[in-house]
Amino acid sequence: MSPIPTLGGRGGGWVALQFVLLGLLAVVGLLDLSGWPIEVRGGLRVLGVLLMAAGTVLAVFAVTGLGSSLTATPAPLASATLRTGGVYAHVRHPIYAALLLIALGWSLVSSPWCLALTAVLALVLDLKRRVEEDFLLATYPGYAAYRAAVPAAFVPSLW
Repeated sequence: MSPIPTLGGRGGGWVALQFVLLGLLAVVGLLDLSGWPIEVRGGLRVLGVLLMAAGTVLAVFAVTGLGSSLTATPAPLASATLRTGGVYAHVRHPIYAALLLIALGWSLVSSPWCLALTAVLALVLDLKRRVEEDFLLATYPGYAAYRAAVPAAFVPSLW
């Protein structure tokens, strides 16, 4: 078990923190009128849109792959089953990876200030992942083997 607090019986505090950060990202991106320097703005916007599109596609595959097992909280639903196929055969937490791609893309489209919030979001999602994995280890006897077979939490071969 990790020493990270669950922030509620099912880890709902992590969900709240995640949504607060996503809301801040949206607001800061929309309100920071200075944005990126004009010399790099066009290229960053193109890259940002591509990252957001990739994140959206990944999110669709990840959510579809979970089906009725989908929940925002780190604790799995009582009726859930361990999913190891599709995108889950490559990364253990593709929804979190998708959120980070979208946040990074938004940062490049909108504001350098959003990069700092994206870094905080990455930290929060990594902590939430650790709490979630404690729940998954306690719930599914096969999770330890799955985690060993799929070492990447967010990005294959990196993280």
